[in-house]
Amino acid sequence: MESDQHREPWNKGKLVGQKPPLKPKDIWAIRIHLQNAHQVRDLAMFNLAIDSKLRGCDLVNLRVRDISHGNQILARAMVVQRKTQRPPGQFGNQPHRIQRQH
Repeated sequence: MESDQHREPWNKGKLVGQKPPLKPKDIWAIRIHLQNAHQVRDLAMFNLAIDSKLRGCDLVNLRVRDISHGNQILARAMVVQRKTQRPPGQFGNQPHRIQRQH
């Protein structure tokens, strides 16, 4: 292997760092796309992420038992963020309904 090969950085010419927040029209476009594609799980996770304001690492660590009691979904649940040790807000502020396809 020759070491004189020049390798271009993977992020050359790309925006790095913090991105601007999604606009409401973008959020609804994603929701509609997921609903039309019948991606119920992805739509539920997206709605939970947007509505709860959880970071990704906290979102993927959630378990069903954290937001349910038996077969009932809790109207509100308290989750503490790992990074800040503070709650990001409360669940259930903006309820979204997921239509089940029979």
